Amino acid sequence: MTFEHASAPRGLQDNNPQFGQTLLPSSRELGEVVPVKLPDGAPVAAGGPAFAKSWAHFVAGGLGGMASATLTAPLDVLKTRLQSTYYQQHLAAMRTARGLPPIETMSFARSSLLHIRETGEILWQVPKAEGWRALFKGLGPNLIGVVPARAINFYVYGNSKKVISTQFNNGQEAAWVHLFSAAAAGIVTGTATNPIWLVKTRLQLDKNIHTDGRGRQYRNAFDCTMQTIRKEGFFGLYRGLTASYLGVSESTLQWMMYEQMKLALAKRAERVAAMGRAPTLWDQTVDWTGKVSAAGAAKFIAALITYPHEVVRTRLRQAPQQDGRLKYTGLAQCFKLIWKEEGMAALYGGLVPHMFRVVPSAAIMFGTYEGVLKLLGESSNM
Repeated sequence: MTFEHASAPRGLQDNNPQFGQTLLPSSRELGEVVPVKLPDGAPVAAGGPAFAKSWAHFVAGGLGGMASATLTAPLDVLKTRLQSTYYQQHLAAMRTARGLPPIETMSFARSSLLHIRETGEILWQVPKAEGWRALFKGLGPNLIGVVPARAINFYVYGNSKKVISTQFNNGQEAAWVHLFSAAAAGIVTGTATNPIWLVKTRLQLDKNIHTDGRGRQYRNAFDCTMQTIRKEGFFGLYRGLTASYLGVSESTLQWMMYEQMKLALAKRAERVAAMGRAPTLWDQTVDWTGKVSAAGAAKFIAALITYPHEVVRTRLRQAPQQDGRLKYTGLAQCFKLIWKEEGMAALYGGLVPHMFRVVPSAAIMFGTYEGVLKLLGESSNM
């Protein structure tokens, strides 16, 4: 912006009280790119707070993802192993040795109880056989992926919501606005961070001693990345990306339900305030825990509905077999092969530790996110 442009609006500012409060000059061009609900000519002045809000969401999302990933890392390792081919075969052999029928022939109640029992057994065996550090395998690349992934997700979601609502819904939020914003955020985030998740998955599946007597295949995350590129090419780092795109449905459902629950909480707060009475203990409890509970509930429902894509994504990211061939070559082929060889139950392998992990993880992440935003003087309502 030139000095002449900065000086031009002085007369308008003198004659208009609305402009008298604006320190920066007007800019119609910026107003068209980043529309805000301020008088014409004021978007440049609003540019500072808008940038600060985007920055705050970026930081809050990253810190929320970091906290949730660290605290729930053991359950993430357990879930990944239960989703893999090796552990499904191991569990099937254990059931046969015990004289149990195939899990797909059991009733829902019996198979669910067996699944919980087997989950507990593996959770006990992993640190016993490999040490407690094994429960945090892949945490490094997980954190490297979670921080930018959550930061990107929250940033893209918030800005998409602002642009879509302004351009197509008269500046008003709606369920369909949340849907398209969440889908855009999921696609961008999945594409940007898929190589990190692939490395994390392979590190978590890499055991100290394999069934053929071999030791660990990868020394660290960098070695895993280099081996993947040498053996499978650069695009080998993007295996499982189609399943990640399928998983956008989960994050979209979660965002939509979370936003609707937040709206219901806001309306409830308005009704309590309109009644003119002092808040009860229950009102205070809802105020403190409402958003955290909403995040956990939204994640529980979304994850339960869309879980099979998690198993498929893990299988697609597995390292090649000993002969160098890939067992799973595509999304549809992977679904069909799992169904044919292992039955429908295999598509829900690792569901118990997954739900134990993602529900508190979502509560921790969104709780941290909302708390950081509050500390930074911002709001999650963009």
